[in-house]
Amino acid sequence: MTTPTAPNGKGPSPQRPPTKAVGPYRRAQVDPLAGLREPADPPWDVYLTGTVFLDIIFTGLDSAPVRGTESWARGMGSSPGGVANMATALARLGLKTSLAAAFGDDHYGDYCWDALEQGEGIDLSPSRTVPGWHSPVTVSMAYEGERTMVSHGHEPPPEEPAPDCPPRARAAVASLEPGRRAPWIAQAASKGARIFADVGWDDTGAWDLAGLADLEHCEAFLPNAQEAMRYTRTDCPRKAAHALTAHVPLAVVTLGADGAYAVDGRTGETAEVPAIAVEALDPTGAGDVFVAGFVTGTLADWPLADRLAFAGLTAALSVQEFGGSLSAPGWAEIGAWWRQVQSLDRQDPEALRRYAFLADLVPEAAARPWPLRRAVPTIGFGRSA
Repeated sequence: MTTPTAPNGKGPSPQRPPTKAVGPYRRAQVDPLAGLREPADPPWDVYLTGTVFLDIIFTGLDSAPVRGTESWARGMGSSPGGVANMATALARLGLKTSLAAAFGDDHYGDYCWDALEQGEGIDLSPSRTVPGWHSPVTVSMAYEGERTMVSHGHEPPPEEPAPDCPPRARAAVASLEPGRRAPWIAQAASKGARIFADVGWDDTGAWDLAGLADLEHCEAFLPNAQEAMRYTRTDCPRKAAHALTAHVPLAVVTLGADGAYAVDGRTGETAEVPAIAVEALDPTGAGDVFVAGFVTGTLADWPLADRLAFAGLTAALSVQEFGGSLSAPGWAEIGAWWRQVQSLDRQDPEALRRYAFLADLVPEAAARPWPLRRAVPTIGFGRSA
């Protein structure tokens, strides 16, 4: 592995410990952009930057923890989290993904780096190790289809990757912050990247679209229903989606158990797709997987309804596994689902037509040469010195 260069231009970053050779699971079975690729294309399909957490997930809780008592979980998993959720989901769908992030020089950092670079084939050349900085950690407790999280971490030192010169990419995914610009977004857009953005809860309570200054650089904005209605001062998520197209070309509003609704302000096209009913083991990272699915379909030039259906499907498959990043499905899992639903008796013909576009995409039924990595109860087993 080559030594990555620090994004701030101050010289080489510390090198990670030697890792095992790249495993066969780093190569996605399907390249959704195969028919669109040309020699002059950017080196990366999607660029990301953000914070990588070590996620520890407890599942199988009967209820929320009660103060003064001890709760035992029937399941536990560990996996990279934070921006790693999105990066992994994109890579497993066959997109060439580059990530800039700070990694602690502890065992958690080693594990996350190895899981992302060697396990998923994600480019970490813009990333670096921060000496003396421990990895941020999130503990997530899943119960009754919901989750409660506790996180701990410290502000990284000033040398944290804040890429003012992001690499050329077809697209970038950003999380907008009210009242704050991220210079890299404008720079990525100026190099031709299509910007897809989501947003977190506005703790200030202002819910002012003018405060999302980087929205002007975005092609698509993907808030949830509550966020969309608060930002647009509307009482209906579909009305909110239409109102958002005055600020961004494409608005996608997630509706929870009701699916998602999208409006393309450039063409006037709308699409709505219901959610797939599944029994959720852990919803951690499902929103990131949804965005990754939608980005994949958009870059592949699929119809709007197909993009929504694919995004919802990938998110539904992800909540049936532990953790955020390593719960993301690959094409073998998508193909297995498609074959299974076609084999069910009395299947709804309309539902089958909704996902018929998968027929030309998913691989033939075959044994995977190596299984996808999934969240594990602990880390460090089986590593050689």
